[in-house]
Amino acid sequence: MKQQNQRLEEHLIIEKPYYLPSGSEIEIALAAHKNGLPLLLKGPTGCGKTRFMQFLAWKLKLPLITVSCHDDLSTSDLVGRYLIRSGEAVWTDGPLTLAVRYGAICYLDEIVEARKDTTVVIHPLADDRRELPIEKRGELLNAPPDFMISVSYNPGYQSVLKDLKPSTRQRFVALSFDYPSPEMEAEIVLREGNVTQDIARSLVKLAGMTRSLKESGLAEGASTRLLIQTGQLLGSGIDIHTACRAALVEPLSDDPELLGALQEMVSSIF
Repeated sequence: MKQQNQRLEEHLIIEKPYYLPSGSEIEIALAAHKNGLPLLLKGPTGCGKTRFMQFLAWKLKLPLITVSCHDDLSTSDLVGRYLIRSGEAVWTDGPLTLAVRYGAICYLDEIVEARKDTTVVIHPLADDRRELPIEKRGELLNAPPDFMISVSYNPGYQSVLKDLKPSTRQRFVALSFDYPSPEMEAEIVLREGNVTQDIARSLVKLAGMTRSLKESGLAEGASTRLLIQTGQLLGSGIDIHTACRAALVEPLSDDPELLGALQEMVSSIF
């Protein structure tokens, strides 16, 4: 029990995360938690989905247990498994079980990256049953009122093979996220990147230009996260062109033509 409590304490968010709401997403999420409803966040990479979950957990004063999903994620990775300790098999809760057992928020980031047979385990938690069967232990956990399950994905990367099944999707209250308005994004970059207002506005303008290249072969334009990281490099004494190339241009593509076009955009603004 003491070890489990220590694991939970590691996931408590003590300081208030910086988050600027763009609509009624906070009110909807709080209402969903109050009514025991699961939450689905969808939006492009680096637009603030994870930061929103951190803010929500802080506001609810609940631990936030985040799982980064991938195609090797197994049901045992989420639910738990027996491990050999001192010559005997000891059960260890997975992150999902830990959240259910003690009333925390479990956030499955990029849920479509997980195997479909793995995501089925969340079905009884995401409807009015709110229960988690642990077959290996013959145990059925009923989620307490504080428990919440939230998942996210990037619609821009959807495909026939990587999409949420309707039977999963229709269990959730869904919130769509996008990049903030230029004014709001500049405020975020100014605060989080610790840059001047002029630099923040210029970086946001540059991001807008990169996002217009989607039809020219660029999978996604510069995210708000990349702008913040560029600002942080500037704050460490890196010159603007080098910082933009390292933190903004190179992460977007490996294609020489696209890289050249992106670098021209940087030169046209700075």
